[in-house]
Order: sequence, then C-alpha cells, then structure tokens
Amino acid sequence: MDATAMTGTVTGTDRTDLTLLVVEDDPAGALAVPELLDAAGTRVRIRTARNLTEAERLLTDDVHCVLVDLSLPGPRAAAGDDPLAPLRHILRLAPRHAVLALAASADAELAAEAVRVGAQDHLFREELDGRLLSRAIRYAVERKRADAVQVKLAESRLRAQENARLERGLLPTPLLEGSDLRFAAHYRPGRERALLGGDFYDVVRTPDGTVHAMIGDVCGHGPDEAALGVELRIAWRALTFAGLCGDELLSTMQQVLEHERESEEIFATLCTVDIAPDGRRAGLCLAGHPSPLIARQGRAARLLPYEDGGPALGLLTRARWPRRQVELGGAWSLLMYTDGLIEGRSAGPGSPRLGQDGMVGMINRQLASGLRGEELLEAAVTEVRSLNGGELTDDVAVLALERDRERGRTRG
Repeated sequence: MDATAMTGTVTGTDRTDLTLLVVEDDPAGALAVPELLDAAGTRVRIRTARNLTEAERLLTDDVHCVLVDLSLPGPRAAAGDDPLAPLRHILRLAPRHAVLALAASADAELAAEAVRVGAQDHLFREELDGRLLSRAIRYAVERKRADAVQVKLAESRLRAQENARLERGLLPTPLLEGSDLRFAAHYRPGRERALLGGDFYDVVRTPDGTVHAMIGDVCGHGPDEAALGVELRIAWRALTFAGLCGDELLSTMQQVLEHERESEEIFATLCTVDIAPDGRRAGLCLAGHPSPLIARQGRAARLLPYEDGGPALGLLTRARWPRRQVELGGAWSLLMYTDGLIEGRSAGPGSPRLGQDGMVGMINRQLASGLRGEELLEAAVTEVRSLNGGELTDDVAVLALERDRERGRTRG
C-alpha cells in the first residue's frame, strides 16, 4: 500500500468520512491497515471480514462500500461452481451499498463480468494502492447514489403514470347514445399534479329517452375526497339506471355517503337534472348545490329556480329533496358547475368573490361572443383563474348540455 495514503488524522467539516468493508480470506492481504487518507482529506475507515458469514455481521448501515475478493471461497457448490458466487451473495446482502470487485490481473474478463453483474467497478490486486482505492471508493459510492436516484425517479414516473391511468379511468364516460343533446365538460382538480379531485359529474340516457345529468362536490379536495366522489358518481349511475329519481335517489345517495365517508363531518353537495325525452322540460333537485344556469335562444342566461333545494348530503338524517319541474323550451344551453367556479376572487387577492351573479355576467359575455360547448367551458375557467389573480385552490367541474331545436327536428 502506498505510504502517502495510509492512516492519519484529519480535522475539519468539509470532508465526508467513508467506511469500507473488505471481504477477503487473507489476513495479511493488501488492505491490512485500519484506515486510509486520500489527498482530498477524505478518511476511509477499513473493516475486514474473512468470509461471507463474517461480512454479513459487519455489514451495518454505516458501511458505504464493500470490496469483495472474487477468489474468496463461497457457496460455489450450490451455485454450480459460479466464480462470481461470492459477489452475487454480497450484492444480495447489500442492495443499497456500493460494491467493488477485487481480482487478479489475469482474471480481467471475470472482473469485467463482475461489473455487468452489479458491481460499481473492479480493481486488480497487483495494481492496488491507496490513491487508486480511495478514488475507486469515492466513484463507486457516488455512482451507487446516482443509480439509486435514477431508480427512485423511474419508480416515481411509473407510479405517476399508473396513477394518471387510474384517475383517467375513474373519470366518467357519458352515455348519451341516441340523444339529440350535445355534451361538453371541463374538469380541473385543486390538488397539484392530480387528475381527480372531490368534484364529480356524470351524464346518462336511460332506455325511456330521459337524459339524466348530475354534478357534485365532496367537501375538501384531497385523495380521500376524490375516492369518495368516484364512489358517489358510480352509485348515482347505478341508481339512475335502476329507475330512482328525485328525493328517492338523493335519499339513497345519502345512505351511500354515510356508509363510505371516514367521519361524520364529511358531506357532499349535489345537483341532478332529468331532461324529458322531448328535451323541453326537466326535473331539478338541489342538495346544497348551486343552481344550474340556462341560456335560451335569443335571451340572456339566468339561474334556474333554487328556492326549494334541500341540504347537502350527509348533514341531516331525515332530509328531503323536492324535485322541481322547469320549462327549458326548444333550443337551450344548460350549464352545471361546482362552487370552484364561483368562489374565486373577482379582481385578484383580497377582492370580493366572483359569486353566481359575477359568473352569470361572465357567461353572458362569452355567449355573446359566440362561444359554445367546450370552447365556452374552457374560456370560463380561464377567465375565472385570471380574475382570481392566480391558480384556483378548489376543484372545478363544469359541464354543458345543449339542445338545438332545428337539429332535434331533423333527427325526428
């Protein structure tokens, strides 16, 4: 061993000491020193193990790197006389540690194979000195750290992709086949890097030709609320196809909420609309939710009546939700939304909230400019964010149903 790199004492706080575990069966081998000191001031403490059993005992969390002698006797018989069996054993024991392979220069091919198997680098016994070993240890430790970071990043990307696929699969697919109504939706969760929030919506057409639309909001906007929103949406679709409507539907939805929620403080608002097969009338139920907005041809948009609404689901055990009949007319646009669309600020931080009146004025301006469908919804959410002076913190869901009288006549 090079004498300039042998034991010494170093003071200071800008260096990081390392611990090396040497696994070789020669007690008088090339590393029979307690520690090394390299030119950069890094101290390398050395532990030695003469067999794999002793190495397992000495392989504690403070070890940074393991140097394993490839000529070390190992479990070769069980491994089919594998010359890399000792190395493979160490790699299994120390999956989070940097590993160096030590070999004779005549075994260059075996040393290269050791790196392919999982070692960070290899060293030849005849060329080994303190400087080379210190440099190899630092390189192996940093490479192992970089590899671990890359693995974590790859795992994080895979989890994000899986979560995105899962959340996309949980978003509704409207069932409107055979209907003359046009549908559009816009969804923006309040959680950063999420696709799904506590808001939920759905639209289906039942066999009798009635189109049922629903939009709701679970209080809060974390992952638990998102999961509960999905459960409520699925329950609504199943109950709607089972023929439930109005108070009976919402009463059953409340039972689902009470059974699935984590605490009694959790509640959900809900708005349901069932549109008659001729498209001219609808039943409206509100459970603590903002009333939809309707825009009829040639007339300004306004809110549908909302005086007869019931409480949010989960607040009162014996609540009732009356179903109100509303006239839609021949050609109309119906906008359903969650409170994330109206609770943003009207002119930046500190200003009053936009509110329903501000939203109605905004939608009327956009309708006057010719916006419809998805373009209208996108423009509405974009303007709400702009008025708020920054990103909205609450979930936002908004959907539009439109009926064109001439289009309906053409289809029969």
